[in-house]
Amino acid sequence: MTNLIDRNAALAARDLKHIWHPCTQMRDHETIPLVPIVRGEGAWLHDAEGRRYLDGISSWWTNLFGHANPRIAAALAEQARTLEHVIFAGFTHPPAIELAEQLVRLTPPGLDKVFFADNGSAAIEVALKMSFHYWLNQGHGEKTRFIALTGSYHGETLGALSVSDVALYRKTYAPLLLTPILAPSPDAYEGEPGETPAQVAARRLVELRALLERHAHETCAVIVEPLVQCAGGMRMYHPDYLAGLRRLCDEFAVHFIADEIAVGFGRTGTLFACEQANVSPDFMCLSKGLTGGTLPLSAVLTTNAMYEAFYAEYNSGKAFLHSHSYTGNPLACSAALATLAIFRDEPVLERNRALAAHLARRLEALRDHPHVAEVRQTGMIAAVELVADKATRRPWPAAERRGLRVYLHGLQHEALLRPLGNVIYFMPPYVVNEAEIDHLVEVATAGIAHAVAD
Repeated sequence: MTNLIDRNAALAARDLKHIWHPCTQMRDHETIPLVPIVRGEGAWLHDAEGRRYLDGISSWWTNLFGHANPRIAAALAEQARTLEHVIFAGFTHPPAIELAEQLVRLTPPGLDKVFFADNGSAAIEVALKMSFHYWLNQGHGEKTRFIALTGSYHGETLGALSVSDVALYRKTYAPLLLTPILAPSPDAYEGEPGETPAQVAARRLVELRALLERHAHETCAVIVEPLVQCAGGMRMYHPDYLAGLRRLCDEFAVHFIADEIAVGFGRTGTLFACEQANVSPDFMCLSKGLTGGTLPLSAVLTTNAMYEAFYAEYNSGKAFLHSHSYTGNPLACSAALATLAIFRDEPVLERNRALAAHLARRLEALRDHPHVAEVRQTGMIAAVELVADKATRRPWPAAERRGLRVYLHGLQHEALLRPLGNVIYFMPPYVVNEAEIDHLVEVATAGIAHAVAD
């Protein structure tokens, strides 16, 4: 029998014999430990040798209410005894119906139709195809392009990657991708000296207007991550940009796609980020936290006007013939319903605001660090920008992988912190407490000191 001390190594060896992991240069695992997790509880993950790790990134931004949440687990068990899956073409089931009803009730006004898919990238594909197909059905087949923000990220399937602007993911596949029209991001970090986030947003809206004046005739939609561009480095911007974007989309007859996959369900301080600008997009894409981090599921919410453009006799060829085998999966829908029930029954957003305030206080000391260019935060998302030179904001060379040092330091000190390049970020589950936030910040601070040491 394998001794306790050897269990991680044994599981890692079996894994590496066959498994190809995502977003990973597999050769790294010759020197970087692969961590086999066998159990989760609350905000903590436990490996095969009994070590634990505070999940500071909610397992890729999905987990809201803790690992192995008993309420969600009970809903899954009950559903599994009743119906695990059924084809969603020509059939339906109560969990999907109830979930659609609740999502329509919770999201901004006017989003009255729900199209289910099975992950975030798939939701983006649905929105892009539906937007193009809408214009085609309306007799505007010349609209074939999309406007995206610089620094944006919307997924890694080819359509989603086409409207992304993170070179790390996009560069290799560029010959296969659509060419988006890039609008300058309203990212407040890139503002001029003395410029407020609201002023940055206003300036970028002027530039977006100029793009639309030239390209609206060929543009289906503008797609944005509301308030926080997550994979692009947790870049944050003012809600005024969303309000102005809504006005411009109406003026120039293009759609507004809100990718709330990472920022929805309470991450930014409101249930959905668009609420902070009091806007309703034409499409809202949801996933990640939708099931509380338990099962893959996504949803695209859109308008009755969008739906009506496809509603016709079959022979008209106007139907939206897009599908996924696990569309509307009953288990995933039940997990989502249990997740929404927690929002309904508990003061989640109020508690998050208190936790976010505590996180802000704990990060304040890092603002004066000689290698920190900025500490920024929107709700339960916070980020620390590491740089080689604070005065000029000169970044560290990517090849030095300074952020990786923070990650490895975290693993040695009971914390899962997985930086985006040299941006150290915090996106913990909502069940985290103040002492656990203290632990994350303390480990990150020590990890930063280690990372910037020459």
